[in-house]
Amino acid sequence: MSQVMDREQQTGAVQAAPEAAPPPAPEAAEKTSLWQKWKGMPRKKRRKIIRWFIILLILIAAGLGVWRFLSTKKTEGETEVLTDVVQYNSITSTVEGSGLTKAKDSETITIATTGTVSEVFVNEGDSVEPGTPLFIIDSDAARTAVDKARQDVLDQEKKLANIQKKIAELNVTAGYPGKLMEVVTLNPGDPISENQPVAVLADDTRLRLTQYYSYAYEGMIQAGQSMDVSIPALMSSLPGTVEAVHMVSRITPEGTKLFSADILVDNDGALTAEMAASATAVTPEGETVYPYEPGKLEYYRTGELKAAASGKVISSVMIDYLQVFAGQVLVQVDGEDMEVELISAQQSLDEARKTLETAEENLANCNAVASIAGKVIGLAMKPGDEIAANTTVVTISDTSSLIVNATVDERNVSAIQTGMMVDLDQWGTYAMGMVESVSLSSTINNGVATYPMVISVDNAEESLQVNSYINYSLTASENDNCLVLPLQSVRTVSTEEGETLTVVYVKGDKPDNTVENIMADETIPEGFWPVAVEIGISDNYNVEIKSGVEEGTEVFTQIQTANPWGY
Repeated sequence: MSQVMDREQQTGAVQAAPEAAPPPAPEAAEKTSLWQKWKGMPRKKRRKIIRWFIILLILIAAGLGVWRFLSTKKTEGETEVLTDVVQYNSITSTVEGSGLTKAKDSETITIATTGTVSEVFVNEGDSVEPGTPLFIIDSDAARTAVDKARQDVLDQEKKLANIQKKIAELNVTAGYPGKLMEVVTLNPGDPISENQPVAVLADDTRLRLTQYYSYAYEGMIQAGQSMDVSIPALMSSLPGTVEAVHMVSRITPEGTKLFSADILVDNDGALTAEMAASATAVTPEGETVYPYEPGKLEYYRTGELKAAASGKVISSVMIDYLQVFAGQVLVQVDGEDMEVELISAQQSLDEARKTLETAEENLANCNAVASIAGKVIGLAMKPGDEIAANTTVVTISDTSSLIVNATVDERNVSAIQTGMMVDLDQWGTYAMGMVESVSLSSTINNGVATYPMVISVDNAEESLQVNSYINYSLTASENDNCLVLPLQSVRTVSTEEGETLTVVYVKGDKPDNTVENIMADETIPEGFWPVAVEIGISDNYNVEIKSGVEEGTEVFTQIQTANPWGY
C-alpha cells in the first residue's frame, strides 16, 4: 500500500511539473553531485584526501628534478670549440659621447652694487650689435665705490714709492763730497733703526766767508766778482768769488751802516772751518775795498747722515775726518725686512688696482651697451625696479656659433686630433662640427680617466639649442682593406719572463713563431698555438690585425658548453 502511495505522490509531482523549472543539464548535474558528495564527506576524510594530493605533487616535482639531474650528467662535458678565420674586411673606429652646447661668444652683465633701474632699451630675445644701449641704472653706491677705490690706489702707490725710496737709500751713502765728523761706531750685526743719525758730513771742498762792508762801497761788490782772501794762519792769500750780496742794515758802534757778502774759496786741502780770513777787492779806479772786520771760514755745507730704514749693519767704513766722495757707500745695511714690506706693498697695490678696475667696470655696467653681437637672454627688469647687489641683469649670447663641451675617455683620446669633423645629433636635429681642442689634463672618475674636448659648430640657422645636451660621433680611424678578427679571438697574455703580449691561438701544426711560456688564465683546447700579433684599430665587434697571421688562418675564439635543456 505504501508503494501505491509513493507512486501517487510521484504522479502528483509529475502532474505539477509543467509549472517547475526545467531539469539541469547532465554536466551541471554531475558537478553538483561531486560537490554535494565532497560537502557531504566527513571532514577527516577530506583532510586525508588533501594530504595525499600534496604528497602526489611532491613526488612529481622530485621525479622532474631527478630527470633533469640525469639529463645533466648525461650531457656533462659536451662542449663546442668555436673558431673564426682571418679575412680581409673594412673596419671603422668610432668615438661617441655627449656634451653641452654653449654660445661661443657670450657676455654676462652683473651689477655689483644696489641701484634703481632708470631705463631699459631692449627686450628679451632682441638681436643687438656692439654698442647697442641696453639699460641705465642709477647707483650712488657704484659711484662711491669708484671714488674710494681710486683713493686706495693713490694711498698704496705712495706707500710703495716710500718703501722703494727707503730701499734705494738702505745703505748710508755720501750725498756729496766732504769730511766725516761726529761718527757713530757701528759694527757688523749691530741693529740700526730708521732715521738713526750715524755721522755728520761737511763739504769742505769749498769754504764760505761772510764779510761786512760799508754802504760807502755799495755797488762796488757784486755776485761773481773776484776777491782776494787773506788767510793769516797760512800767511798767504787765495782767490775767492762773491757768491751773493745781501743788502742788510748792520749798524756798528761807530754808527756805520754795513751790508754783507758771501765769498767762496776753493780748498786745496789746507783750509778748514774757523780759520780767520779777510776778503778785499780793488775797484776799477784802483781803490781797495776793505771789510769792516775779519771773518771766519765755514764749510760750504754740512748735513747729518741717517739710516733710511731699519735693519742690521753688514759693514761700516766710517771714521772721523775721513774724506769721502759723492755716492760712496759708508754703511751697508741688511734690508730683508724691507724686501718683505716691499712685496706686501706691491700686492696691496695690485689688489687696490683690481678693486678699482672692478668698481669702474661696475659703474660702466650701470649705463651698459652691448659689447658683442647676439641675442638678449635672461633680461627681467623694468624702469623703477630696485636692483640688489651682485645681481646678473642680462646675458647676450651669439648663438650663431656654438661650442660643445664634451669629454673623451682614455681609450680613445690618442685618436682625437684637432680639426677632425664630428657628427652631432640633438634630439633628431643633425649638424656637423669640428674638434677645436683636446685637453691633456684628465679627470678620473670610478677609475676611468676622461679628457675635456671642445667641438665648434656653425649654428647660423639657429637650429641647435643653447645650453642643452647633444650627442657626438666621430670617425677616429678607418681602413677599407685590412685583415680582421672578432675581438674575442684576440687575448692579452703575460709570459713567465714578465713580458705582456697580444696573441691569437692558431689551429693546426705548431707554427715556428709560437710564443712559449705563456701564463694563461684560461683553458685552451689542444691543437691551438699562441702566436703574437700586432693589432690596429677596432670597432665594437672586430679588431684590425696588422701582422702575425695571414688571411685564411683559423683561430680559436671561445668554448661553448652545450645546453642540457635544449633551449
